[in-house]
Amino acid sequence: MLGEKLLAEARSASSGRYGVTIHGGHVHSLRQTLVGVAAGHALEEHENTGEVTLHLIRGRARVIAGSHTAELAPSDYVVIPLEWDSFEALEDTVVLLTATIRGTPD
Repeated sequence: MLGEKLLAEARSASSGRYGVTIHGGHVHSLRQTLVGVAAGHALEEHENTGEVTLHLIRGRARVIAGSHTAELAPSDYVVIPLEWDSFEALEDTVVLLTATIRGTPD
């Protein structure tokens, strides 16, 4: 399974994460990326360049955006605000990030 491969790579990476784009890229306005994040690792504060959704496929995670905190479980789906503080993997986690990229053709 691709999720297992992503997690194996994430566990061995110094960042604790590993992703692969499954749709889109630099010439598309929509990008979908599967990301494995090892338990205890995080994606730090980030300003989005467009709309972003996150679908948690495996594991548990916490998303913090301002004063709002959401704990996510498998099958949870959230819209990520333009400015968010962090995403932390509470367990080994696989997510599908879908993002629109401003300034690219449809």
